[in-house]
Amino acid sequence: MTTFDLAQVDHLLSTTRAVRKRLDLSRPVPRELVLDCIRVATQAPTGGNVQRWRWLVVDDADKRAALADMYRRSYAPYIAERERAMQGAGGVDDATRKIVDSSTYLAEHLHEVPVHVIPCALDRLPAGMPQGQVAGFYGSILPAVWSLQLALRARGLGSAWTTLHLAYEDEACELLGIPTTVTQVALIPVAYYTGTDFKPAPRRPVEEVTYYNAWRQRD
Repeated sequence: MTTFDLAQVDHLLSTTRAVRKRLDLSRPVPRELVLDCIRVATQAPTGGNVQRWRWLVVDDADKRAALADMYRRSYAPYIAERERAMQGAGGVDDATRKIVDSSTYLAEHLHEVPVHVIPCALDRLPAGMPQGQVAGFYGSILPAVWSLQLALRARGLGSAWTTLHLAYEDEACELLGIPTTVTQVALIPVAYYTGTDFKPAPRRPVEEVTYYNAWRQRD
């Protein structure tokens, strides 16, 4: 039986955060390092072991700038609507304000992040697909994306899950030569992070969010 250092494993799992303000925009990220992380990611489970994924690494400055422009065009109405909703709900608490500020910072600086990784699935979901098949489709690639983010974190690189550029998916396809038969799943900004480490985030007690055998049954 393999023995893991559970303290290290749990630390990695509980401190892999969405990194935005702490991305080092001035330090290049070697392609070989990104490739190492993708190599780890491709060991993730996938439905039927079909491995119908591709990983598009974008480090060209002009293409990153174009993707960042799509992101900002999507971000502006998104954050405006979210802030209206928060004000209508009685205002914004400090924790939420920090997330909004961090998200705005990423939108403003995304073009400067040295690497964008776009995970892709080699199929499209037909309209009206049953929920089970939708779950299977995304469940065949999302574990790999999370593995990528963990592998990046273990090597001193920060990342964040973003999807706002997908409002302009066709434009991104044209920019990057992605076939229309392919589904872009996300855009993962990647850079070294500044500072020393991250802390676990505040979360509701696990006893409050875990049920046994029936909905809301806790014993």
